[in-house]
Amino acid sequence: MKELNWREVWEEMQKQRMRPLNTGYDQEFRAEFAADYSEMVKYNNYEYGRTAVVALSEILNKDFDVLEIGAGPGTLTVPLAEKVKKIVCVESSEMAVSYLRRNLKESQVENVEIMTKNWLEVSDPEIKDRFDLAACSHFLWQVKDLEKHLKKMENASRKYCAVIQPAGRDSIVKEMWTKITGEDYTGQFDPDADYFVYLILRQWGRLVNVRMLNYSVERNFEQEVRYIASFIGKYVEVDAHIKEIIEQYVSEKGLREETHSAVAMRWQTPSG
Repeated sequence: MKELNWREVWEEMQKQRMRPLNTGYDQEFRAEFAADYSEMVKYNNYEYGRTAVVALSEILNKDFDVLEIGAGPGTLTVPLAEKVKKIVCVESSEMAVSYLRRNLKESQVENVEIMTKNWLEVSDPEIKDRFDLAACSHFLWQVKDLEKHLKKMENASRKYCAVIQPAGRDSIVKEMWTKITGEDYTGQFDPDADYFVYLILRQWGRLVNVRMLNYSVERNFEQEVRYIASFIGKYVEVDAHIKEIIEQYVSEKGLREETHSAVAMRWQTPSG
């Protein structure tokens, strides 16, 4: 198969999505946003994670040892732990790990081990063929070298790999982008990274099972304001004035349960 020229596109898009956050109106923004995110993933009893587990149910087994990369506060970890023997989570953020430990304890989950490490710095011999499933969820944009990431996943798993990634951006963020910048929204914040994974895997000759998921999210007023600011603040300084614009817009739109989509991809490793 002819090699696809996707690397330059990926590098530029990844760089844009990992831009520093400028939310000058609140010095504690990062800590507050991390707390928001931990609460959000627990909405409706971990609906996002439970939906992802259903999408993987055809391959899951109670005897599985699972590697989860970029576990965050336990979005996937908590519901997945009910279906497998053990999960080893790799998570480099100490703040995320603190919420992960709290959520595991709250949910009485005891079959999870946490490695506080950078995933791409974990040595290959340390993880080679140790797991029945290597999975990552909502993680792709943190990876500069996507091929290395996928090869490392396959190295770790003797059976299956899975990637779960949100798809599409909610309308209020797009509307706020246009309102604040005066520019048309052209995908600055879209979370879609799954198509890069699909192209690479097909290039490698993997047969990829793809499922679309729908899940619900609900935030309170302060969480919604911070949620919008977390995107806008990568391109525009969110000062007190911009914050007021966001607050006014959220007040006018009102709060509601939102439906989001995600893509779940799984494939069998060469050793499987």
